[in-house]
Amino acid sequence: MPAPLEFYFDFSSPYGYLASRLIEGIANKHGRGVEWKPYLMGAVFKVAGTQPLVAYPLKGDYAKRDFARSARLNKIPFSLPQKFPVGTIGAARGHYWLAATAPERCATYAKAIYAAYFADGRDISDAQVVADIAAETGIDRAAFLAGIEQPEIKVRLKEMTDGAIARGVFGAPFFFVDGEPFWGADRIDMVDRWLATGGW
Repeated sequence: MPAPLEFYFDFSSPYGYLASRLIEGIANKHGRGVEWKPYLMGAVFKVAGTQPLVAYPLKGDYAKRDFARSARLNKIPFSLPQKFPVGTIGAARGHYWLAATAPERCATYAKAIYAAYFADGRDISDAQVVADIAAETGIDRAAFLAGIEQPEIKVRLKEMTDGAIARGVFGAPFFFVDGEPFWGADRIDMVDRWLATGGW
């Protein structure tokens, strides 16, 4: 079996949200799976000495326009949340708890969290809200809340974040295709061509 596409993302990334709605179609087209790998982009900002895109003068206003335009282009529901960006520790821990207990639910969960934030404006920085969203996908709410507090899950998220940085991941979405890195939702078409041709 060919290796899955590795999809690194932060739940607070609008472009990551768009990619979450598109990458599975590309992967399926080429007989690949997708390995969903949330990490904390705030750690990258500290290492790189950067900040969220919307915090930059001029560039931030353009980015907000482009988020919405890119969503319209791909017919993806989108509304920039009133509270943006937000911390996503609970949401990311939830993913890794699921990866350890019910990995088949990871993709559905990730897409539900993203849609709740970027389509419905729900505050995914609140663990109680995240647990509500998880429950709406069929996950036991109490078990979820207990799971994201497990020390090994906290360690797992830190390991995945540190590992992402060690691999050179510096934004979201970030993909690896058989080891080849691609950054940005605007590289999804390139990922498609790379898979079709075997690279160049």
